[in-house]
Amino acid sequence: MPYPPPLRTPSGPRRRSLLASAAGAALLVGCSADPDSGGGPSATARARARAAGDSRGLLERYDAVLAAHPGLAERLHPLRAQVAAHAAAFTDGAPPTTTASVSPSPAPVPAAEKDALAGLAAAERALAGRRAKELLEVPGELARLLASVAAAGATHAYLLTEAAK
Repeated sequence: MPYPPPLRTPSGPRRRSLLASAAGAALLVGCSADPDSGGGPSATARARARAAGDSRGLLERYDAVLAAHPGLAERLHPLRAQVAAHAAAFTDGAPPTTTASVSPSPAPVPAAEKDALAGLAAAERALAGRRAKELLEVPGELARLLASVAAAGATHAYLLTEAAK
């Protein structure tokens, strides 16, 4: 015996369809929303700006040492060129932001060349350490860039320490 037709035919979407589409929309919004979309720059943009500012600050230190000790030019110019390339790499492809870190004026340059080299080595080592910690908190490509630049900074610190001996 066949079942009788329903007394009234529902119009519009069914309850299951509405629930499924509402859940799907919530998932899409949750997956595509940027957690930092508060109108300001993203965490990645802030990290890039901070890294670029740090590199520019280190570049200023190299310039101060070179101005005070021109005899170190042959030894420092290749390292300085790499630091300039690092600053450019952090700003390449990213719009400049207003949250870039402002580097304080470089520390006074010691009168002795060995002390100036040791000061540069310490600055390179400290910055490499900060970048190595920060790379754990940023996504993919920026993490790789920070790791590469941190490794270069550690190498610079080693070379400067050896030169100061």
